Amino acid sequence: QVQLVESGGGLVQAGGSLRLSCAASDSISSINSMGWYRQAPGKQRDMVAHITSGGTTNYADSVKGRFTISRDNAKNTVYLQMNSLKPEDTSVYYCHAFQAYYARHSWGKGTQVTVSS
Repeated sequence: QVQLVESGGGLVQAGGSLRLSCAASDSISSINSMGWYRQAPGKQRDMVAHITSGGTTNYADSVKGRFTISRDNAKNTVYLQMNSLKPEDTSVYYCHAFQAYYARHSWGKGTQVTVSS
């Protein structure tokens, strides 16, 4: 299983920005899809953004135009740039990887993002 370590979370005021990083233990060029999910207390875990090995991106409607996902294959790292943050973006953010060859999903332990109003 791929080990994923998130970083970059924290406390920010509404309208501010944060950049999350997800460092993978294996080469991400071999990972079909990587992405970010978030889960607030008492709620389900929802997809925020993901990016395929070919660079195709997809975003939740709630973050389109504000968040940008990118990947650096040389650093085995995926990023989530979050701008114009809102209090409703407050959640634990989890990094996810999917390897189709093994039909395997991997998750990081999460990083807390808190947006104050």
